Amino acid sequence: MSKTIKKIAVLTSGGDSPGMNAAIRAVVRTCAYHNIECVGIYRGYEGLMEGDFKQMNARSVRGIINKGGTILKSARSKEFRTKEGRLQAHKMLVEENVDALVAIGGDGTFTGAMIFSQEFDFPVMGIPGTIDNDIVGTSHTLGFDTALNTVVDAIDKIRDTASSHNRLFFIEVMGRDVGHIALNVGIAGGAEEILIPEEDLGLDRLVESLNKSRKSGKSSSIVVVAEGDKIGKNIFELKDYVDENMEGYDVRVSVLGHMQRGGPPSCFDRVLASRMGVKAVESLMEGKTSYMVGLINGKMELTPLEKAIKGKTKINLELLRVSDIMST
Repeated sequence: MSKTIKKIAVLTSGGDSPGMNAAIRAVVRTCAYHNIECVGIYRGYEGLMEGDFKQMNARSVRGIINKGGTILKSARSKEFRTKEGRLQAHKMLVEENVDALVAIGGDGTFTGAMIFSQEFDFPVMGIPGTIDNDIVGTSHTLGFDTALNTVVDAIDKIRDTASSHNRLFFIEVMGRDVGHIALNVGIAGGAEEILIPEEDLGLDRLVESLNKSRKSGKSSSIVVVAEGDKIGKNIFELKDYVDENMEGYDVRVSVLGHMQRGGPPSCFDRVLASRMGVKAVESLMEGKTSYMVGLINGKMELTPLEKAIKGKTKINLELLRVSDIMST
């Protein structure tokens, strides 16, 4: 990329996550600091194709660092997956005199950004925003830390009820393909068992473990289940199986759902978003493109979008061992 960056567009796409607003703010204010124009694109790639742009400056992002969700709104776009859709999107950027794009989202967002960049030789930079923490090239994605705190708070409240009524609670958390949320909150919330897609505990072993916990003196139990766990078809099937094969427990289910995505971002996510926004803009200014900004060993680093998309995050084996020891 040889031309000077004079105008940058920023969008959020896919599922929202806490910290997206803080990242938007960081992109806009870094542009202002470097005397670069900035436009916000509403509704992700849908808004990009429709030219739904809004000029943004340092004052237009005041008071949003503490807000969850995204002021630019978000949407999933089928049309952008077509060549015709991306051609229309490029036309809108050219008409708006935009020189580069910052895309905040997950692997679907990055896939679209990477293909778009390759087709039109257009500079793009990705900021990882997803509570699942399932993107290679960063130890933390935006929203992951906040989601952990939200879920732990919910588990603490549920445990009060479980203890009062000698109940066994199955608590489902997000994590269709990975168990990062479940594993971390399970340890932090003192769960007796943690069920994740990466580890197949098995129904019989689950019942055996719960019986062992009860014999050790536990009158109530918490089992954290990632939504992608493969033991049963769903969390309600797990409940039914335990109901049929264990006596003495009043078994209940709590599906936390989309509450995990909402709420004010944590201090960690606000700082992370700010660092990522600055790095994204300044990397584009340096002529870099088709990278994702990430946190690696405490530093802001760049990972090629292709690697971020195609890579698979690994579960922390030390946390699995800690979980086993803590559930004794």
